[in-house]
Amino acid sequence: MLDEALKGDIQTAYRRVLEGLELTPRYGQRLMIAEIARTLAGIQADDSGKRVSDEHVCVLEAGTGTGKTLAYLLAALPVAQARGKRLVISTATVALQEQVLHQDLPSLKAHSGLTFDYALAKGRGRYLCVANLEKVLDGAEDNPTLSLFEQALESRDGDDFHALVKSLAEAYGSGRWAGDRDSWPEAIADPQWRRLTTDHRQCTNRRCGHFNACAFFRARRHLDSADIIVANHDLVLADLSLGGGMVLPKPADCIYVFDEGHHLPDKAVEHFTHRFAVNGALRWLRTLKKSLTELNAALAVQPTLARLLAGFPEAIAAIEPRLGEIMALGHQLAELPQGSGDESRHHRFEMGRAPLALREQASALVVVFATLARNLESMADILRESLDPEKHTGLPKEQAEPWLPLIALLHGRALEAHALWLTMSEEDDPAEPPRARWLTFEPVAGEPELVYSASPVSAAHTLARTLWGSCYGAVVTSATLTALGRFERLQERAGLANRYRYQRLPSPFDYSRAVLSVPREAVDPSNREVHEQSIIDFVAGLDHREAVLMLFSSRAQLRAVEKALPKMLAERVLAQDRLPKRELIERHRARVDAGKGSIIFGLASFAEGIDLPGDYLTHVVITRLPFSVPDDPVGATLAEWIESRGGNPFMRISVPDASIKLVQACGRLIRKEQDSGRITLLDRRVLTRRYGRALLDALPPFSREIDGVAQLP
Repeated sequence: MLDEALKGDIQTAYRRVLEGLELTPRYGQRLMIAEIARTLAGIQADDSGKRVSDEHVCVLEAGTGTGKTLAYLLAALPVAQARGKRLVISTATVALQEQVLHQDLPSLKAHSGLTFDYALAKGRGRYLCVANLEKVLDGAEDNPTLSLFEQALESRDGDDFHALVKSLAEAYGSGRWAGDRDSWPEAIADPQWRRLTTDHRQCTNRRCGHFNACAFFRARRHLDSADIIVANHDLVLADLSLGGGMVLPKPADCIYVFDEGHHLPDKAVEHFTHRFAVNGALRWLRTLKKSLTELNAALAVQPTLARLLAGFPEAIAAIEPRLGEIMALGHQLAELPQGSGDESRHHRFEMGRAPLALREQASALVVVFATLARNLESMADILRESLDPEKHTGLPKEQAEPWLPLIALLHGRALEAHALWLTMSEEDDPAEPPRARWLTFEPVAGEPELVYSASPVSAAHTLARTLWGSCYGAVVTSATLTALGRFERLQERAGLANRYRYQRLPSPFDYSRAVLSVPREAVDPSNREVHEQSIIDFVAGLDHREAVLMLFSSRAQLRAVEKALPKMLAERVLAQDRLPKRELIERHRARVDAGKGSIIFGLASFAEGIDLPGDYLTHVVITRLPFSVPDDPVGATLAEWIESRGGNPFMRISVPDASIKLVQACGRLIRKEQDSGRITLLDRRVLTRRYGRALLDALPPFSREIDGVAQLP
């Protein structure tokens, strides 16, 4: 239950924010505050603060204009502080993260009367490694810690790089720069940054001589004292995959808010996908073999290291021929000649089942990579201990330190190889969705490469176990969480239990100010040429003063329509990929400000995250219903599995996902309470197919117009 004191704190803070920012209270926002507060304050815990109840998650769909950020901050922060928990705000996009960090939290702190500290959490790879910086400054160019695998790929003697390093060192040393890549005023190229940062395996933590000056651990100390931590979905998932508590606080000590929560399932699947590039592995194994002389000279004075190093030639000799065999088997399975790889292509295994010959090869590779990973881990542990003055390993610190990053890097690669081959060798539980397994042939630096990949088709089980089952409490919110007006699709993909709280919150907008039109030009897009011509005709009929966003489902069709337009009309078009997104939006705004019309041609990415309120967008044109064909290996495997169990993948996956995308696309038009305009759908299937009514009913209550005739509400 929400006790009166806590309820009073939330209500007082809300009133102060409304007064301080001169905001009008919104019904949907008040409902959202109440729902979050009830859910989080109602969590039962034992005397140690460990959650014992299982109704600790609420899922709230709240459209644009609800004021979601303010609502979840006002409701969740007082509860988190009262329960001694940390509030982690996770977003999917940099734009929202920056808004929360630089606008919403400062406003809340200034006006609410609540006392709190907040910090931004980033992964270790976003921060400068002072030890690596020093090595570059000292000219330690041949140091083995400069990844032997990347030395051949990178230019290491450019004057620009050394000038950059000196600038970074001066700015960090003087305190003018905090050491994170994102706050440096100019972009730093990936190859250059890789030499200046580190990861959790290569970092020596407190054993590093630069620990007290470390940019990452300085930021981490700030995190340790912050009431609110702003992160992103990728970082939260990466932390969970490491067991939790590596960068962020442990899940049991956290209340999470996942804003833009509809992205979470896809992000999670990406995090649990394994890949193995055969030629890439052969290259790093050969590099290791060539380095054994130097490794022995530096490290074999320590008996255990000497024994481990002595085993490497045999381990490499066991792996290399098997990788040659797995390369040949991949070409055989895909029915491709050896050496082919001029263009990228996939070969997916039906229902995710690896053939018996591949499973047998994979089982053998599991064993050899497990041995290699264990030996490298043992070496890395000894090297880390050698950096501790209180530990006596028999290896001087100055001999251990240069080699630890390289051994840690090799250990990480061996672990990833082991994980991939383990997944490839296993058989799936027939009662559960299978894992997708596939081969990719692609040219890398002009050479053919074969990549083996495996991925869960759904992250639901993993999220249920590592996130929802482990956290103290959570809020999932977005403007688009339902599909066809229901939460079932999200539950299925994100592992959210039926017992959690679900609610769609009312929007403050009057959607009748917008007209949803299916005009006479709308045709069935199955006839590509006729559909393309109908789009061209429709564009030609647009008012020359309109501010239009036209969304295409394929780049080929976008280009074809753009090319077919008369010159005078084409001059009004700003096409995605012709310009950087930011510049395209700025040009569009400038044209509207000058009283001219402007038409943006965009693909799916423009259906979400584009904010053009008022006169900057008066007409959204959707050229075709946003069905995605599940032709990627993960989607195709899931569709096969559903079909094998008597289901209809189109109705179960494609239609619900199209509903979400259609709502997102229509959501570009009404961004403020006074906005109005028109949404045109140039796909007649919404009227002629049985799923069309469901797609239309899931949209906001726009006024409707069919073939130029207004429809009764």
